[in-house]
Amino acid sequence: MNPVAVITGASSGIGAATAIALGRNGYRIVVGARRVERLERVAGEEGLALRLDVTDEQSVDDFVKQIGKRFGRIDVLINNAGGALGLNPVADAHDDEWIGMWKTNVLGLMWMTRACLPLIRKAKHGHIVNIGSIAGFETYRGGAGYTAVKHAVRAITRTLRLELNGEPIRVTEIAPGLVETEFSVVRFHGDRKAAKAVYEGIKPLTAEDVADCVVFAVTRPPHVDIDEIVVRPVAQANAVTVARKAPRNKS
Repeated sequence: MNPVAVITGASSGIGAATAIALGRNGYRIVVGARRVERLERVAGEEGLALRLDVTDEQSVDDFVKQIGKRFGRIDVLINNAGGALGLNPVADAHDDEWIGMWKTNVLGLMWMTRACLPLIRKAKHGHIVNIGSIAGFETYRGGAGYTAVKHAVRAITRTLRLELNGEPIRVTEIAPGLVETEFSVVRFHGDRKAAKAVYEGIKPLTAEDVADCVVFAVTRPPHVDIDEIVVRPVAQANAVTVARKAPRNKS
């Protein structure tokens, strides 16, 4: 049977692009997210779409139990679900935004990984891929909440690498810079004008660019572990140093 890849947060953006790319590379796809109608379009006829809320431990457990009954193992787990909320300085931080980010990016990743590990251990060669961010090793004004959770993702990933050493399980972090998806729309609570401004004057990465990195990592020979991939647009040197072209004068 073809290898089984499980992708969280797969209803759009990087998760959806990764699911489609892995499907094209011969993986049996299981996609999870809250927006099931979108998931079904991503999964297509060959994949399996299941409702998943990574902020709810019971939802995670139910999701993984269904995978176990259907396939009996997981070859690749892509912990993609996550995101940012708000851009306030610490002095004006909103509790609900910080709590939401911790539950999605950190607790959700832990719950998924813990629940999936018994099935990953049943695969001949397992692989855990965590979608992090350059925010996992850089900071910027207003980003304390998001950079904190992505620093945590980086720490968890590196710790897993140590804890699973000696087992046939690879661990990878993909850390993108600016990627134009629904990320900024969610961060700014639906303000599309504010979201668009994030990418003005540059050519950002696409979800497919990041999916290419995931495919590269998981398709290496089993003895090769890609510990991390940092990928940014050419115009972005770090989190705050971005070369933007001036907008054209329409007059």
